[in-house]
Amino acid sequence: MKEICIVEFPSNLGLKEPKPGKEPGVNRLPDWLWKNNLHKALKTNNSIRLDPPKYSNVKDPETKILNADSLVTYAREQAYLINNLISANKFPFILGGDCSILLGSAIALKQKGNYGLFYLDGHTDFMDISLSETGGAGGMAASIVTGNGHQKLTNILNLSPYVKEENLWCVGNREYDDEYENEIRNSSAVYISLEELRKQGVKNCIQSFLSDVENKKLDGFWLHIDVDVLKDSIMPCVDSRTPDGLTYDEFNELTSYLFQSEKLSGLEITILDPDLDESGQYTRDFVHHLSTTFNLFKK
Repeated sequence: MKEICIVEFPSNLGLKEPKPGKEPGVNRLPDWLWKNNLHKALKTNNSIRLDPPKYSNVKDPETKILNADSLVTYAREQAYLINNLISANKFPFILGGDCSILLGSAIALKQKGNYGLFYLDGHTDFMDISLSETGGAGGMAASIVTGNGHQKLTNILNLSPYVKEENLWCVGNREYDDEYENEIRNSSAVYISLEELRKQGVKNCIQSFLSDVENKKLDGFWLHIDVDVLKDSIMPCVDSRTPDGLTYDEFNELTSYLFQSEKLSGLEITILDPDLDESGQYTRDFVHHLSTTFNLFKK
């Protein structure tokens, strides 16, 4: 098995301020997960941290995106780090951060070859900037890494697209806004809403994805986990709450199939906001389920 390396990207660059003068709390997520014993549960002493540039709530006039220049700088640094880990045959277990940390991961994957992306999220994050009220790259992450949007973010190091659109699987979305949802329905990405996932069955969905990876002879795939894919009652400490979501039984079944695959090259955890989980109970539950399932197949 590949040696696990915990990688901490404590970035909130892709989110708007929750209220004037207050930064999004997701930048404290790696420390919060450590405090709630994720690092201990994964039984590894390998850990790397890369702090982001300073946060700003001002939109870049060229792209209309928050922290655009800082996102580019940070993504290049992230990609260098992840690239080195993959080259050393290590498994990056990344702790965000908001969903914009995907940019660095995706750039590194493009530098290494041709990879798939399993995007497990309560939202598709396939929003065009014209539909965004906030200018937060977190809500556009999947779209940006597949080459949609301003060149400043989509073509870093002249590598656009970082992930081919047809190799993106957006799974678990339950934000059924017609205009927003149509963005991805009209793309060549595979879109499986929460409703459709339950109709198909978790096992059938994952088998289809893994078959796609094999049939296309991809070099591997990346797993993006936004904790807001979980049922709101078991994971309410997120920036954009939406009714329903995966139960832990569904989440554990789904991730277990992905963790078993030798094609899984790394993963990232995003969006859990420590400011919204004062007791830590929701975080401890998440750590328990994630680490237990991961350790069954990646140790």
